[in-house]
Amino acid sequence: MSRTSSPSVPDAAGFVLAGGQSSRMGADKALVQLAGRPLVAHALGILREAGLSGSIAGASSQLAEHAAVVRAPLIKDSTAGLGPLGGVCAAIGSCGSRHGVFLSVDLPLVPASLVALLLDHARTTGAAVTVASVNGFAQTFPAVVDRAALPALESALTEGNRGCFAAFQDAARRLAFPLSILPVEMLVQCGQIARSDGLPPAFWFQNLNTPGELGRAEAQLGFRHSVI
Repeated sequence: MSRTSSPSVPDAAGFVLAGGQSSRMGADKALVQLAGRPLVAHALGILREAGLSGSIAGASSQLAEHAAVVRAPLIKDSTAGLGPLGGVCAAIGSCGSRHGVFLSVDLPLVPASLVALLLDHARTTGAAVTVASVNGFAQTFPAVVDRAALPALESALTEGNRGCFAAFQDAARRLAFPLSILPVEMLVQCGQIARSDGLPPAFWFQNLNTPGELGRAEAQLGFRHSVI
């Protein structure tokens, strides 16, 4: 697969992964509100602030009904129930951009500056996949994925290996291009990334999968939560 984009197609496209079952939240977590806005709106806002288009991959039927509210194209998985990796593959396959930039819908505290820096690093290095780490642990999302990785990612799905990070590692090995992991703490110390409210990096990667986790994030931001 070519590692370049058509001149008429942007070299990067942003996607919110929102195809989870939300069983622990008790409601479609894409539509649960944080600070008065649905989580999906937060994720789309992060991508757009980073200078990217914003589409939703793996959207549920309930979320599709709110398309006018979120104002973003919806991309359905080719086969339902394959998890985030299915959404990644469907998204890359739907566009001609060289880079797919992915953010899961339950990560509303990631700063746009981090997403933009990951993309800039991917453009500069040619890495197959670019992610961040915090406290020494690599984070699966946000991730910048070169479209040349798509065949390897699809092979992982076919083989029943649906773990995104393991699939990213395997794609990088098959392509003989690196999987780049950028330590967030170093980027903060260098002044390259930050949140305007000063929230420490350790909190940026909180997955909001339960009402309790949502409540803690609301407390950190000083708001109360609800569901639309």
